[in-house]
This record gives sequence, C-alpha cells and structure tokens, in this order.
Amino acid sequence: MNTYTLIADSGSTKTDWALATFKATTQGISPVHQSEDTILAILQHELLPQLDEAQVAPADVLSVEFYGSGVLPHLESKLERLLSTVFPHAQSIQARSDMLGAARALCGHHEGLACILGTGANSCLYDGQDIVQNTPPMGYILGDEGSGAVLGRILLNAIYKERLFDGARELFERAYSLSMTDVIERVYRQPMANRWLASLAPFAHQHLDKPEVSNLVVQNFRSFISHNLVPYHRPDLPIAAVGSIAYYFQEQLRQAATLEGYSLGRILRSPIDALAQR
Repeated sequence: MNTYTLIADSGSTKTDWALATFKATTQGISPVHQSEDTILAILQHELLPQLDEAQVAPADVLSVEFYGSGVLPHLESKLERLLSTVFPHAQSIQARSDMLGAARALCGHHEGLACILGTGANSCLYDGQDIVQNTPPMGYILGDEGSGAVLGRILLNAIYKERLFDGARELFERAYSLSMTDVIERVYRQPMANRWLASLAPFAHQHLDKPEVSNLVVQNFRSFISHNLVPYHRPDLPIAAVGSIAYYFQEQLRQAATLEGYSLGRILRSPIDALAQR
C-alpha cells in the first residue's frame, strides 16, 4: 500500500491539495466562518471523490499538513479533529495558519518578509522556521490593504464617483451585468462580500493601460506596505508574496515597493507546489 503526505493550502475562496503527483481543488475551508458540518461536507463530498478518482484511499494518507486562513491557534485542534475524522489512519495531522504556510513556501529556511495578497491580505516577519512578528490584517472592512477585496472596494468607489477614465462605469456594468443598485445589494446584503469584491480584480487588470487604474493598484499596495510591513522595521529584506493579486499585479507591486523603499523578492501564484517540495 502506498502512503502519502497530503498538503493543503486554503484561502478564503479555495483550497489547493497536493500529494505525490496528485492535485485537487475544493472550496475554501475556514474554521472561523464555517461550521463543523460544512467543513466535513467539503472534505467528504469535494475532496474524497477527487482522491478516489486518483485511486488514493483515505487509509493511504499517512500524514496531513493543512495551512489555512482562519486557522487561529485556538482553532487548530478543531480542524485537526475534523481532518482525523476523514483520514482516521493518519499518524500525524497538523493544521496551521496560511501565513506560516506562505512563509515556508516563499522563504524556506531563510528569514524574510512573507506576504499573502489574494482575496485577503496578511504578512509576517519570518525567521526561517517560525513567524516572529505579525501585523494583524483586520479583515477587508478594517484592514486587508493590498488585497483583492480592498482593490474591488476602491475600484467600485472610483467607478461610481467618476474618478476613472471616460466610460468606465458603462464598461463595468456591461461586463458584470450590474447596476449601482445591484452593487449595493451584493456588498451590503449578500454573504461573502469579500469574495465578490475580489472577483472584480480582473476588470482592473484588463484596464492597467489606463494610468488612473494602474495608480489605484499601486496605491493599494503602498497602503499595504506602509500599514503592515513598515512596523517590522526590516526594509533590508525583500518583499516575497503569494496569491493571485501579487502574481497578476506584480509590476504594480514592484512599483509600490520601490516607492516605499523596499525591493521585491519571490512571487508565487500559489504556495502549494513549494510546500509539497519541502
């Protein structure tokens, strides 16, 4: 019987899973926002069928390393217990924060400034093994500067307050089949507003040739650096980042870093491959 270590990296939107040559994707798992029943349903009805297709039985999984957003220290044991329900033969199950997973993927055994810039945003000062300092991201309402959710928020503000190029509102509403009333409804009355706001980032990416759009992205990143990285007092370390926002807007991230007196280091779309190779 083959035995495997299953690695997971979970953000607000999706979870990437890897073992050996197998990869899978499920919806995001967060013990902060989801009930135990919801998490179990994702594991049992989304992950296990994909493992079955790859001819991997739950009994083949010898260990699990889960890195996820919302895996706060007091919730680690809860998630580990749920994982052990699905993988009862695993001898080792560890659930840790996605920030630690990102730091290990980006920096390996070297110190660095590790960042997550996706739907949400986070950062840490990493000593090569553990997180030694972390500026609290505070979520997309109180913080999350640099994230896709905040980019979507400030993009909408600029569109409807006519601070972008001529015709931006018409282009946006046609592309997303929305009116301003729909936008208000989606943000204030529907669940998972952060995910929806982040889903608007492609509109910004499509119009990066417009200076005001590019500047909007750069300013979002500058706010991230000034609010979250400056407190570490380590401008000598390059900024390394994982996540779709960092990856697809890395030129704007580079500009922001330079303007704030930093350099840009390793950028990964997803940390899962680097974690699987550790």
